[in-house]
Amino acid sequence: MTYRVRVASVYLLGFFIDLVNMFIANVAYPEIGRQFDAPVTRLAWISNGYILGLTLVIPLSGWLVRRMGAKRLFILSLLIFIVGTCGVGASTSVTQLITWRWIQGIGGGLLIPIGQTMTYALYRSNERAKLSSVVMLIALLAPALSPAVGGILVQNLSWRWVFLVSLPLAVGALVLAGCWLKADSPANSSEPLDLAGLISGCAALTLILLGLTWMGDTDRLYQGAWMLLAGVITLVGYVWDALRKNQPLINLHLVKDPLLQTAMLIYQFIPGVFTGVSLLTVLYLQNQLSMSASYVGALMLPWALASFAAISLTGKKFNRMGPRPLFITGCLVQAVGIGLLALTGQTEDIILCVMAFAFMGFGGSLCSSTAQSSAFIQIADNQLADASALWNINRQLSFCLGVTLVSLLFNLIADTGIAKEHAYHLCFVIAACSAVIPVLCCLRISNQQVISVLNKEQ
Repeated sequence: MTYRVRVASVYLLGFFIDLVNMFIANVAYPEIGRQFDAPVTRLAWISNGYILGLTLVIPLSGWLVRRMGAKRLFILSLLIFIVGTCGVGASTSVTQLITWRWIQGIGGGLLIPIGQTMTYALYRSNERAKLSSVVMLIALLAPALSPAVGGILVQNLSWRWVFLVSLPLAVGALVLAGCWLKADSPANSSEPLDLAGLISGCAALTLILLGLTWMGDTDRLYQGAWMLLAGVITLVGYVWDALRKNQPLINLHLVKDPLLQTAMLIYQFIPGVFTGVSLLTVLYLQNQLSMSASYVGALMLPWALASFAAISLTGKKFNRMGPRPLFITGCLVQAVGIGLLALTGQTEDIILCVMAFAFMGFGGSLCSSTAQSSAFIQIADNQLADASALWNINRQLSFCLGVTLVSLLFNLIADTGIAKEHAYHLCFVIAACSAVIPVLCCLRISNQQVISVLNKEQ
């Protein structure tokens, strides 16, 4: 096994651990709520606390890598994650549980950007499409397996094992990281920390995440909107200050790179929108069309199969076709899938639902895997840490923003007095039409130039 394969294996294991912890918690909510007599709004922070922890620490990853070295920081993040996991498993109240999940998120939040930086630095641009395909397969596998495994653990053992199940994986990753990763010297140990940027950046991300979360709750819509506005204003101040500094917390000038910028926008409009649409679809199919939960859950099977096909296609065709045709095809196919949902209206429309999820799976995963493959092509190796931090912050925000915007859109349409079924359909149509925006963004990609770069390296 070559060194870069070992590094990639450690990164992918850390990536899998992080994703499992994001998706496995939901199935434990009912049992936790009964044991601690906690409302749903408080239980939601079991997941939000984890997401908040990892989102806040990601901006620090680049500076910490340069200060400590990648291997030591990766091992430290795993140790923090293990301590947080043990704390979650031993929690005796929801407050303790949320606190330990936040600590767990701090450790998990460093695993992806550090591992991504180490791994992508060892692969040339023309080799990253196949690497990204493996990354996306892990991203597909974790959400598909986590709820099922979590349900078995809750039913047969305890809700605590939903969180403790990742402990042996984290210990295994720690052992492999210690044995396989080469020690690296800090690149610039004397580099000062941009403390003002850290405070303002973390404050902005916290306000934005809280605002997006509260806006999804009708009772807190206006408070959420004000908090989101405060977060955006703080973020604008952070960006203005960072662009004027010689050594900012994150090099925001990297966003000017057209491929990274387009890939980040694609994530907002395709996987982000799908996250919101999938939540709305579950409510629509179960509450409006009276489909059983098992039927609705089974719809993820055609989605997963189509996603697997799209990811495989990206790995095979990216270097020859370039990102633009794959992006445009993915955007349009997902739009068709969302549009098909607007044609459903009765329980017997299960075939139409299967087709819709298959189209959404293929289109969304084609865009996601292409974005992962193209984001860092024009980024220098010494800037990968900052680019990875930007990429992962954007990824987290896309999921929160997608759920909030689609939920808010549906509530606004439903409040007009329109029939609920028509409100769902109109929301699906608008979400499908939003694919026009990323398609237009893709037109500015110099596709032939990207292909030339890939072919030269090959």
